[in-house]
Amino acid sequence: MEKTHSIEDFYRCKLNWMPENLQKEVGHFNVFKLDDFMGAGGKPMPYSRKDFYKISVISGRNRVYYADKTVEIERNALLFATPHIPYKYESIDERQSGFFCIFTEAFFSQSPNFKEYPIFQPGGEPILLLTDEQVETLSAVYRKMFEEIESDYVYKYDLLRNYVLELVHFAQKLQPAKTIHTDSNAAARISTLFMELLERQFPIESPRQQIKFRSAIEYARQLAVHVNHLNRALKETTGKTTSELIAERLIQEAVALLKHTKWNVSEIAHSLGFEEPTHFNNFFKKRTSQTPTTFRIV
Repeated sequence: MEKTHSIEDFYRCKLNWMPENLQKEVGHFNVFKLDDFMGAGGKPMPYSRKDFYKISVISGRNRVYYADKTVEIERNALLFATPHIPYKYESIDERQSGFFCIFTEAFFSQSPNFKEYPIFQPGGEPILLLTDEQVETLSAVYRKMFEEIESDYVYKYDLLRNYVLELVHFAQKLQPAKTIHTDSNAAARISTLFMELLERQFPIESPRQQIKFRSAIEYARQLAVHVNHLNRALKETTGKTTSELIAERLIQEAVALLKHTKWNVSEIAHSLGFEEPTHFNNFFKKRTSQTPTTFRIV
């Protein structure tokens, strides 16, 4: 898997320049026309994690890969890319148009709840198919971004944040959240902390990288709760045990590494915390009915 691509890499590789405000503590925001990036070699974007957010409206046939999923876009789509999930997309035909905006987490430092929207959560659906009418509605938002970013208005970045949130809320209406915890009971808090701790171990970006925690007991120790208490909390909020959730996330990462890297099975097994490749083989086959080697070939 490619290394994490920074926002500096984006400007350096795509535009060969660096904006002056990129390093400001207030964060960074910019908006672009997708058309301006077409015809620059046509190579697929490398499968990697980015250290910035990106929201795109795309019209054209594309194939998008994220986590262990592949999505075919036949016409229009709204895409949300976050620093937490590695992804790439490739154009199926040359007729592509649309817009995208990029911004750093610091850009929303005054809105700490920004990352809590379901569209940005692990397990969310970051790709939404659109009608032509919906594309035009969202394109109008991007046009307002272009107009505002060129203006001299003192509070223009506050307004640009509002435009980003307009995209987010548009998406949330298209895709109702599966589960939204609005209470603050102990089970919900423990489950949230567990999922955050689990997700912080991924993605694996180098064969030398290895996850720190593999077992339910290790997670319980990190969260300062008894393993039985952790299991009860997760069973209550997700319907699954700690071990089941860990295994599902390991399989998701294993599938992504087998699909998108050339690492051998031993390297992948080591990265995922298995002492022996045979243990990883048995684990993978039990949950997919295929060995890692067979899965990679198929």
